[in-house]
Amino acid sequence: MRTRFILIQTSHAGNVGAAARAMKTMGFGDLVLVAPRWANVLRREETIQRASGALDVLANARIVETLDEALDGVTHLCATAMVPRDFGPPTRTPREHLEPLASGEEQHVAFLFGSERFGMRNEDVYRCNVALSIPTDPKFGSLNLGAAIQVVAYEWRLALGGYEVRDATAPVRAADAQAVAGMLDHWERSLVDIGFLDPEAPKKLMPRLQQLFNRAQPTQEEIHILRGIAKAMADAARGGPKTPSPVREDPGL
Repeated sequence: MRTRFILIQTSHAGNVGAAARAMKTMGFGDLVLVAPRWANVLRREETIQRASGALDVLANARIVETLDEALDGVTHLCATAMVPRDFGPPTRTPREHLEPLASGEEQHVAFLFGSERFGMRNEDVYRCNVALSIPTDPKFGSLNLGAAIQVVAYEWRLALGGYEVRDATAPVRAADAQAVAGMLDHWERSLVDIGFLDPEAPKKLMPRLQQLFNRAQPTQEEIHILRGIAKAMADAARGGPKTPSPVREDPGL
């Protein structure tokens, strides 16, 4: 699917930069501006700063005088309008409309955004196949232009298949039963050393710790940490006088 984002009479240069950034994060690069307030908007400092690195989108963007020029080659046009128009196209949420669109025949899709000050003109909405309305809080539905473009770009990318989400860290595997048993044995000896566990009356402390670690599914690295704690407890107990620990085993254990 070819995709174009069209901004009509944009009045704030920063919003053009924000639009470029929103598009680039979702893998889109065709931006057309219709009669923006600033003729040099693509080179203004505020635009470049708000683009935050999406300079290739700005470099490839086009400025035209009329909507007809912006729609060259477009076969499916989506307006973005909160308020339904009389005699206008159907109003749908982005997800409701874009999922079926992405699975249909190939189209050249364009998303049309109106002026920050005046929104979209009725005659421009009437030209569209659909009016997309982002479901917002009815009491406060005002979205910044850059935010609206980001939402629509995300929904369209999601409909097209989206990008893979990768873990920031490598996947880890739980330690095997033998490693957990060895750690518990180490802990049992250290708990005796510090006076927390009475070996003559252990009750149910160790079985309960066994169940705790079974649920936790510690990794091998975490087993090493736990054994290090057990060693530190035993070393501390042997290095000083044997005094009763102020923390005692719960009689119910």
